[in-house]
Amino acid sequence: MMWYGGGWGWGGWFFMAIFMVLFWALVIAGIVALVRYFTGNHHGHQGDPPSSSGESGWGGTRAEDLVAERFARGEIEEDEYKRRLALLREHR
Repeated sequence: MMWYGGGWGWGGWFFMAIFMVLFWALVIAGIVALVRYFTGNHHGHQGDPPSSSGESGWGGTRAEDLVAERFARGEIEEDEYKRRLALLREHR
């Protein structure tokens, strides 16, 4: 009993338990992330990826899609939308 009272006490055991739970949570989260990455199960993408010809998967170019998104969010007015769309289409 030479070392009795020289340990961490209750506070040390409490912090050790918290760090153990955090460690295993990080290990499990890392394994889940790796499995999702390697199986291709990504929830962050929308629609089909753009093809190499510059077409998006929705029938227009990516630039046209961006202009349409800005119009839908109310960032540009209808006349500005039509002007930019016509400009993009004439320079295809």
